[in-house]
Parts: sequence; structure tokens; C-alpha cells
Amino acid sequence: MVWWRFLAVSLLVACAGAFMHLHEDVAVPLARPLEQFPASHEGWRMVGQSQLSSGEIQVLRPTDYLARRYRHEDGHTVDLFIGYFSGSEEAGGIHSPRNCMPGSGWTQLSSTPTSLDVGGEQVNLVKAVYGMGQTRDMLLYWFQMRDLTLNDEYSLKIREVLNSALHRRRDESFVRISTPVRGTKDAAWEAGTRFVRDFYPVIDGFLPE
Repeated sequence: MVWWRFLAVSLLVACAGAFMHLHEDVAVPLARPLEQFPASHEGWRMVGQSQLSSGEIQVLRPTDYLARRYRHEDGHTVDLFIGYFSGSEEAGGIHSPRNCMPGSGWTQLSSTPTSLDVGGEQVNLVKAVYGMGQTRDMLLYWFQMRDLTLNDEYSLKIREVLNSALHRRRDESFVRISTPVRGTKDAAWEAGTRFVRDFYPVIDGFLPE
């Protein structure tokens, strides 16, 4: 019976090799370019915009990205970063803050996967606090693939494989909202979640379905 097992394994390997050889993912464009993202919305107004360095571009290889600072009329400030990767050969992939932030000198002080109700829709995200010296920042971030919001790297990898195998798509987005913790963590959380609730429908409208 050993030769039957050997034959079965050989057939599986051959089929997998043929699939990988013939399978090709398609690049998926954004619904709208991120440069058209609104500068003001629901009491928030853009007060700054930054660009990734050439080194960061070479590492991340985003198809499109947005890095802005918004201030609410109540005085709270929030930094928004959106990175989109179309799934083309030239595009890179998501780099989780768990890996990138420590490399930039930040220490993860807490990290909790959670979900937020936004107009009846559950947005799965990570609530994390990072510190550098005396500075504390609260991050709310998630990974988005098609109509799914994901808050852990394991689920992200599984969806990457499934979307490629079933839909020939590897497009994915990373959304991060960060706000300084100047008073209490609750105040930073309130500012961050308000921004998510105000802007999530806008963000979702720019990403492909």
C-alpha cells in the first residue's frame, strides 16, 4: 500500500504545481484614487499631509497611500494612514504595526483585538497603545480585504490565500488611525472611535468591493 500513498502524494504535488503555474492573480484598482479623499468631513478638517520617504516606498511598495492629519472642531487631532496594495507584481503587501512600530523605536504597551459598531456594521480592529520615551499614542487599525475587516495577522494570511485561490485577487488595504494620549486613554479612544465612525463609510467607498 506504500506505493498508493506515494502516488497520491505525487499527484497532489503535481496538481499544486500546475495550479501555481497556471494561476495568475489580477490587479484590482481602487474605486477612486486616494488623492480625492475629502479634506473635511463631519467636523474634521485636514491640517497636514505627509509623504513616505523613498526608502519607505521601496519597502512597502503601495499602489496608493494617504497620510494625513485631521483636527476636529473640539481640538482633538488624529493621524490617518491608508495603504492600498492592488495585488499586481509591482505591489507590496501589508506590514503590521506589530513588526513596523518596534523597528521605528516604539514599544507596544498594549494591544487588544476588538470590534466597533459603525452604522450597524461591525468593523473589526485592533486597539493598541505604543510608547516612545514619554510619548504615548493610541492606534486603531485594521486590515481590509474586499468587504471584510480583519484584526489579526493570522486571519489576514488565510484570506490572502483564499482570495487568491477562489477569486484570483490579492488586493488588500491597511487603515491606521493614531491619536496622542495626552490625558486619559479613554479620551484618546473616544477621539479615535469618533473618527472611525465618521470616516469609515468614506474610506470604504474608496476601496474596491
